[in-house]
Amino acid sequence: MSLDIVILAAGQGTRMRSALPKVLHPVAGRSMLGHVIHSARQLDPQGIHVVIGHGAETVRERLAAGDLSFVLQDRQLGTGHAVAQALPGLSADTVLILYGDVPLIEVATLQRLLARVTPDQLGLLTVNLADPSGYGRIVRDAAGKVAAIVEHKDASAEQRAICEGNTGILAVPGNRLAEWLGRLSNHNAQGEYYLTDVIAMAVADGLVVDTETALDPLEVQGANDRAQLAELERHYQWREARRVMAAGVTLRDPARFDVRGEVTVGRDVTIDVNVILEGKVVIEDDVVIGPNCYIKDSTLRRGVVLKANTHLEGAVMEESSDAGPFARLRPGTVLGAKAHVGNFVELKNARLGEGAKAGHLAYLGDASIGARSNIGAGTITCNYDGVNKHRTVIGEDVFIGSNNSLVAPVDISTAATTAAGSTITQDVPAEQLAVGRARQRNVECWKRPVKIDKS
Repeated sequence: MSLDIVILAAGQGTRMRSALPKVLHPVAGRSMLGHVIHSARQLDPQGIHVVIGHGAETVRERLAAGDLSFVLQDRQLGTGHAVAQALPGLSADTVLILYGDVPLIEVATLQRLLARVTPDQLGLLTVNLADPSGYGRIVRDAAGKVAAIVEHKDASAEQRAICEGNTGILAVPGNRLAEWLGRLSNHNAQGEYYLTDVIAMAVADGLVVDTETALDPLEVQGANDRAQLAELERHYQWREARRVMAAGVTLRDPARFDVRGEVTVGRDVTIDVNVILEGKVVIEDDVVIGPNCYIKDSTLRRGVVLKANTHLEGAVMEESSDAGPFARLRPGTVLGAKAHVGNFVELKNARLGEGAKAGHLAYLGDASIGARSNIGAGTITCNYDGVNKHRTVIGEDVFIGSNNSLVAPVDISTAATTAAGSTITQDVPAEQLAVGRARQRNVECWKRPVKIDKS
């Protein structure tokens, strides 16, 4: 059956106390609405319709995509009114209604819910809570069938004792939705058009309301303030921690591990505390990551060792290479197999060949460095002339002495050596020694300056 998805994202979120629309506040580096859209896409709908209101243009600009249709709700008159704004664009057999501030909803849960929908049956997602305060209550008849949903403010004392709450997530036959929405009334404590009133209408029309229960209450929790946002963040991270541990990762402390993107992990990986993984990260088998590392959009091949306080962005580390502590690998960097980068070494758009080494205190930008070459401490590639970037090419088995300035473009060929303290401005042929030092002059009878007494 075809599927349309409506995501309600028009709320102001006054309790966030923020100029940013509520649904754009992030969980794990992605906006709450972004999480919901990501889940919606995995259901392969024919259309995703996002109902926006407060901060509409900001929401549209941040999340615009070819598969999204944005619908404006210029006055916030309730959830039923919000869905009605999307009606002109709906034509599928089934309509699924989601919420832009409920970011942790699982695709598997939604698939189970959708499986309950037929032309004569709708699906309602509920949750069992020890304290359902604020939730609409699921009212069932003597046979246990759903009869209606009563909002908390409109519920009697008896109804408020019910622990089964309404999540608001609903899947209905598309051909019935317009009629039900047209019959909604705002005669209630809030003066709003409640989408939940559709349930009683469906029952009155002879349809069955079949329920699916969310297994995890936090999966269906919204965030109305920053405390709830932080609670969702921690729950998301704990969920990710459990996922990677199940795949074969040892986390020294799951509470100090953060994923802000899509992470693929191998087996026998060890990750120490305070590691942040952002964007698309691939970690293969037998990788060891030390504490306080930040890894973004990078790939760590089998056997890589990343030492403490190392920063990777847009980098690839090939098998058994290592970096750190306090190394920085910027976009375009590739460390070849068994290559080594030590403390306070920064690389940008640079490639180190197999077994190459830069032990400490170096900047290597726009450089190609051959296998087994050694880069001495204090070496920099002078790649920028103030306007353009230029490349440094270092061949295999080259030895670069300490405190070298390699002024690009320059080519240092196989097995060449540069002397410590050199400024290299010309190409160095294979197996030659390049010395680019100023001549030393010793001054006899030199007197040190004496501090002037200014009293």
